Amino acid sequence: MYLLGEQPAYADQLVNRLQSIPAQLLAGLEPIGPALRFEQSRDLAGKLPGDQLFLIESGLLHARVDDRPLFYLQEGDLLGLRQGIDLPACRYSSDEPLSLMPYSRHAVFQHIYADQGRQELFLQYLLGHTALLSDAVARLKQPDIRTANGFRNVSSGEALINQGDEADHVFIILDGHAEAFVDGQKVGDVQKDEIFGAMAVFTNEKRSATVVASRASSVMVIPKDQFLSLMQGSPKIAHGLIESMARRIDLLNKEVTQLRVPKTED
Repeated sequence: MYLLGEQPAYADQLVNRLQSIPAQLLAGLEPIGPALRFEQSRDLAGKLPGDQLFLIESGLLHARVDDRPLFYLQEGDLLGLRQGIDLPACRYSSDEPLSLMPYSRHAVFQHIYADQGRQELFLQYLLGHTALLSDAVARLKQPDIRTANGFRNVSSGEALINQGDEADHVFIILDGHAEAFVDGQKVGDVQKDEIFGAMAVFTNEKRSATVVASRASSVMVIPKDQFLSLMQGSPKIAHGLIESMARRIDLLNKEVTQLRVPKTED
């Protein structure tokens, strides 16, 4: 997905990554028929079955919401996720030949939910699109709200979250690395593509750790209300994310326990 108009440079890397995710999600799942091909279309939605999702093999789709051009989809994007959801009508049109590979909508979601890795990839895909649209809205409004939504570039040593702060956002490191500290003691690392800051959002408590960039990094910032709305709409993905966080917490607890065990003299 690309937004119309000027895009920030840091969005290119995210867009490229998002376009690679649908093929990973569908790996191992067979299409339900041959590719659908269209020469041109002024309103594609009326021509596609509502019980299917489509991987764009080639071509470009222009999307209009409330008859206003907003974004376009291209090769590698997934079409049809908006179906069955009470959202403003989105009209897709194409001025060039288009090829769509059809998949059963039900089978796709079963395939995703059956695997923890695919669940987390799907979560990244949805959050990534949310962040792109949030950033576009922020750029249309006052500049001072841009730092709260979309993306941040941080330098080495800069704190992303501070222990004791209110939990207003969830974060994903798009590029770089960070470290987590509790009461000044390092308790873990935050790797590229890792989601962090979600636990305090779920529990509605203050931040339990400080996270500091250990080198220059690019970070996706998801507002709390958008993240919770996504989780409520996808409970199985939320369950998978909670399981992942629980494993990480267990690992950190073991590391802290080992640090506290007194050394014995030989």
